[in-house]
Amino acid sequence: MFTGIVETTGTVQSIIFREGGARFLVNVGPMAKELSLGESVAVNGCCLTVTEFDGEAGTAAFDLLIETLRVTSLGQLKEGGVVNLERALRIGDRLSGHFVQGHVDATVRIIALDQVGMDHQFTVALPKEWAHLVVHKGSVCLDGMSLTIAELGEDHMTFWITPHTFAVTNLRALKAGDVVNVEFDMLAKHIARIHGR
Repeated sequence: MFTGIVETTGTVQSIIFREGGARFLVNVGPMAKELSLGESVAVNGCCLTVTEFDGEAGTAAFDLLIETLRVTSLGQLKEGGVVNLERALRIGDRLSGHFVQGHVDATVRIIALDQVGMDHQFTVALPKEWAHLVVHKGSVCLDGMSLTIAELGEDHMTFWITPHTFAVTNLRALKAGDVVNVEFDMLAKHIARIHGR
């Protein structure tokens, strides 16, 4: 379980594709010294298990299953790509974002990411099959970031990004046309299931 509050960013060192998935090596910086084998880390919003880490080198390795490669954008990352990182929520921690499982529902394309004054206006596509899970001012997790929907259209969602969030996340490396991971609100998905949607 995560909160969607990005702790830091990391840099992709390598993605090695192999039968059944891939091995993902990320430079996570000082976070590597705090990790333990088998720990969960949200990488661009995708819950991954630490399979290897090197505190001195500042790296962590994760194994990606075929399903992970199919559903998320992780398989599209290149060496040098910037990723958002968050360690799992601990009981007693403040919940500054919203409950995030790290179970990516889909990927969505960035329509626009424009600076407006000191802030940024961030608009992504909203696939029709997921539209019933979002509401104006509701929470959505994009690439591991808990964001509030400021404007909701039939086929898009718009968010306002503060200077701090822009500076400390992978948003500074993204542009229109790029693809990001999306996890819709867990409570919305349960309610939709109860109502047969």
